[in-house]
Amino acid sequence: MTCALVWFRQDLRLADNPAWWEACCSCAQVIPVFIDDPTPTSVSQLGAASRVWLHHSLASLDKALQAQGSRLILRQGSALAVLQTLIQETGATHLFWNRCYDPASLARDKQIKATLKNELLVQSFNAALLREPWQVLKHDGQPYKVYTPFWKALLKTGITQELLPEPHTIPKPSQWPNSIALKDLQLLPKMRWDQEMMQTWQVGELAALKRLTDFLEGAVAAYKTARDQPAILGTSRLSPHLHFGEISPRQIAFLTQQYLAEHPESSIGVQHFLQEIAWREFAWYLLYHFPQTVTEPLDQRFKNFQWEEGYEVQLQRWQQGQTGIPLVDAGMRELWQTGWMHNRVRMIVASFLTKNLLIPWQAGEAWFRDTLVDADLANNILGWQWVAGCGADAAPYFRIFNPILQGEKFDPQGDYVRTWVPELAGRAAKEIHHPRVLGDGWKYPLPITDLALSRQLALERYAQIKT
Repeated sequence: MTCALVWFRQDLRLADNPAWWEACCSCAQVIPVFIDDPTPTSVSQLGAASRVWLHHSLASLDKALQAQGSRLILRQGSALAVLQTLIQETGATHLFWNRCYDPASLARDKQIKATLKNELLVQSFNAALLREPWQVLKHDGQPYKVYTPFWKALLKTGITQELLPEPHTIPKPSQWPNSIALKDLQLLPKMRWDQEMMQTWQVGELAALKRLTDFLEGAVAAYKTARDQPAILGTSRLSPHLHFGEISPRQIAFLTQQYLAEHPESSIGVQHFLQEIAWREFAWYLLYHFPQTVTEPLDQRFKNFQWEEGYEVQLQRWQQGQTGIPLVDAGMRELWQTGWMHNRVRMIVASFLTKNLLIPWQAGEAWFRDTLVDADLANNILGWQWVAGCGADAAPYFRIFNPILQGEKFDPQGDYVRTWVPELAGRAAKEIHHPRVLGDGWKYPLPITDLALSRQLALERYAQIKT
């Protein structure tokens, strides 16, 4: 009798899940498994905020499985060793999983497939991307490094595909293997700082689909302009759901195109939204083709860039939202309290760190990876290298966001700053984005750097490597 192990990873959903669908359709017994593997030491390991989300997402997936008479088996340890043990315990004849594309996971999965392929049928699928990274290439067979031609090439392949439904029935094993309790994975922190953060979110597959539906029926029409205004709910906030695979990009593209067919008046907002989904696709595409960018700049000239040294105090002030630059501090405090930050503000705080404080982008990327619930490795790396000027399709080195002007443009009434920096709540709108000056009486720190002088220093250092 055929028995399949389905190894869930960043695909914590039952619908449009190729590995899950194939197992349920082709095998007499199906055992869903999640492995908390503490052994990898790469940066693909989840940060603290993401582990909190993972706890709740696994609970949601298990609940959905139990509603159909199945259950999620949880194990902890080296993925290969755990799978080998499960194969012995269950007599599994098939092993299915959906592919991950970060360098550490690719190397691990290749080893697992090579080790187990003689024991049982091992098969992997694409559940995380619209197209495989090797399916979208230039005419010369080389990968794209610029987003716009990549987007056009992706469109030619077709971004809308038929979705796999949730299996009607789940074949049950004759005997279930043992599972550890979810709490024993210790994904939640001992000091429960996460409780306030998670008040912002609903987690799981149903919550992800509802968030997409609410966005399409609400904010998508004005998305082109509203997405830049951090004080309003103008974005989809689907990023953590995508990160954990509670919803797939194929589902988003399909349902969004379906909505567009019924609401052509929303075409401008819809098209910009789909391009943002493709930007995530571009991030994973680049990481697959240029795996060294996990830690190194894609633009090799930046290996010689003169970053500051001994920046620990300034880095900590930035992390804590105590830089004395109102919009920067608002963003960093939003991140700390909610595990999320508005995308426009992400660019601004990243520019401030790398181009005003001259702190290496890797330090900022590491902080985001630990504190974001949507700490998608590829997106994080692409975003930081884009802002720092050293990545693919990067902002020019001389593009340095001025957080005062950005605040006046995108938070003109200061509502966003007032929400996250209550010390400034009494300031007038025309003053709220300006740093405090010595002796003005506000209980708010003085700026840790001069924006104009630090900008000039950054330009001088960029000039040394631009040729």
